[in-house]
Amino acid sequence: MKLSSNDEKKDLALELHRIGVVKFGEFTLKSGLKAPIYLDLRLLVSYPSTLEMAAKALISLTSGLDFDRIAGIPYAAIPIATAVSLQSEVPMIYPRKEIKEYGIKRPIEGEFKEGETILVFDDLITTGESKIEAIAPLEASGLKVTDIAVIVDREQGGKEDLKSRGYNLHSVLTLKELLNFLNEGEKISDEEFKSLMNYLENPAEWKK
Repeated sequence: MKLSSNDEKKDLALELHRIGVVKFGEFTLKSGLKAPIYLDLRLLVSYPSTLEMAAKALISLTSGLDFDRIAGIPYAAIPIATAVSLQSEVPMIYPRKEIKEYGIKRPIEGEFKEGETILVFDDLITTGESKIEAIAPLEASGLKVTDIAVIVDREQGGKEDLKSRGYNLHSVLTLKELLNFLNEGEKISDEEFKSLMNYLENPAEWKK
């Protein structure tokens, strides 16, 4: 599944840079790895037009897939999945990070039927572990998950990890594509681009 043109992807990449999603420095990722680039896609919630652009890209990306409902992984993907749901008119659910100790104590918010197929959304992927954890309550409730869509794939083994467990990953942008577009748009220099691409060749060894 691909967007209809590189122009759409480039426009989104430049827009993500414009609103400050793309940050350069030295960061520790959720996986524990060090990195010279961090993507704060939680900022999308404060930029409605950019969030709408990302949602349209995800709808285009997943248009050929077969699913009954969509789910956003909390917390970053809940506004993303909501924007997709509003534009596509596909109903949405989401697994809770913590099950409430009061009320009906359900692990999933929203309406669904056992046996339905769920398309899962998240903001990005580094490794596949957090996606597996988030999918678990959906599958435990009798739902089927085969496809996961993200805005950015950091290309650090997540796609392969999911594939080995029977899930397909779809990404609007890979990190290499994002950096290419930023370099073409003169948002990062050739020297910075080369340094970042060197990091991507062996991210586990960066700053060790």
